Amino acid sequence: MLKTGILNPHILSLLARVRHTNTIVISDRGFPFWPQIETVDISLCDNTPGVLDVLRALRPNFMIGKAWMAQEFLRANTKTARTRFVTALKGAELTFEPHVEFKKRVPHAIGLIRTGDTIQYANMILESA
Repeated sequence: MLKTGILNPHILSLLARVRHTNTIVISDRGFPFWPQIETVDISLCDNTPGVLDVLRALRPNFMIGKAWMAQEFLRANTKTARTRFVTALKGAELTFEPHVEFKKRVPHAIGLIRTGDTIQYANMILESA
């Protein structure tokens, strides 16, 4: 029985299939459903868990080389929220791009983890190093 780290078997299975340069998506609660990729929905209620909660859980076992977020995130959120996300992705090459371009990357991901986050455009695509 696992006692520490990620306990969710679906997320562990998803992570076990990620290889060099593969991507996974961590999304907020409003992100569209993508039938062509596996979705692990861990939303419980508003902001539980949040995107940053999932990111913090993944970081010890997932080397992030690159990350993408929507440019709209920068305009829609406070400086505090922007700083929290940028800090949480420290060490990764972070690119902000238009949301429509961001969504074009999603079907190529190994999978998507949907959270209960209510922060606008709090979605991120993580590429393994």
